[in-house]
Amino acid sequence: MLEQFDFARERLACRLSGPVMDSGDGADTRVGPMTDEEFFWEPVPDCWSVRRRTDGPGPRATLLAGTGDWGRDGASYPHPWPPPVTTIAWRLSHLSEMLTVRADHTAGSHSLTRDDYRVSGDTAGAIAAFEAGATAWRKALSGVDDVALDTVGYCTYPHGSDPDDPFIDIVWWVNQEVLHHGAEIALLRDLYRAGQH
Repeated sequence: MLEQFDFARERLACRLSGPVMDSGDGADTRVGPMTDEEFFWEPVPDCWSVRRRTDGPGPRATLLAGTGDWGRDGASYPHPWPPPVTTIAWRLSHLSEMLTVRADHTAGSHSLTRDDYRVSGDTAGAIAAFEAGATAWRKALSGVDDVALDTVGYCTYPHGSDPDDPFIDIVWWVNQEVLHHGAEIALLRDLYRAGQH
């Protein structure tokens, strides 16, 4: 699972920053660094995104998650249905927060919440936050043994099933989050690029 996480993390990092990324067939594809315009691009109306706190939440959102001058669109349960389409900014912030807070609840103070997470309002800051969150999560995993992997509630992350599931299931879930949101970000980058010509 560590190898899978490392692969997914590296693939997403290269997809975000370039200059090349693995297209899935072993061939390197040139990709330019992401711009702030692309980071905030809304492919359809009424997307959820990252917004200045002074502007308030976007359509169908009732709150801005996180702390600082920027926040990520969100809503208390029940969430809007159908789910809103989200921007690269939203997806990357979601991933970074999840990795950071889960790392804290695995091998840190066990106290961080979504409200403590500082949301980045630009591409460079968001990519750095993803790298920091991924590094923290990887470091937390490096201290885990087989007993911990089988322990229910080893990770106390408060926004998931972590307190109720064996830690191995949580590690698997985090890998799937990085893989599927990474694929969504890759698709949004492709659509953005195709629309620029």
